[in-house]
Amino acid sequence: MLSSVKLKYLRIAPRKVRLVADSIRGKRTEEAKDVLRFTLKKGADPLLKLLNSAIANAKNNFQADPNNLYISEILVDEGPKYKRWRPRARGQAYPIQKKTSHIILSLSEIEKGKKVELKKEKKEKIKKEKIKTIKPKIFKEQIKPKEIKAKRKFFQRKSI
Repeated sequence: MLSSVKLKYLRIAPRKVRLVADSIRGKRTEEAKDVLRFTLKKGADPLLKLLNSAIANAKNNFQADPNNLYISEILVDEGPKYKRWRPRARGQAYPIQKKTSHIILSLSEIEKGKKVELKKEKKEKIKKEKIKTIKPKIFKEQIKPKEIKAKRKFFQRKSI
């Protein structure tokens, strides 16, 4: 872990921010920037600012090359909830929870000779391997064409 930054008390619900965070987890910084620029979710802008801050910290404090960094860890935790009340019929009041988020983003350098793989790429490789190992089933009994014709005649509707 080369550089780590925190964003606290973000006024967006954590599950909404996690959708965006999952899309950039494990990616290179340049690729993650592109994804965040074109994401239409509300949580994309604060994450882009946080990513730029982490890159600047790594560049300034550790003299790291920004092109050689990837997002090693991104956590979205729940912050405190602001409790408000909504007036309802017959003098009732219903509670409202305005949720907040804490985000922790960590960058690491890509080691020479190692390739950073996404979770999706790993899952795709596993699926391909499983497909190769599955053998087609051979049916012992094969239906003859004459039997199929006989069954079709039995199930045909009679025209009136």
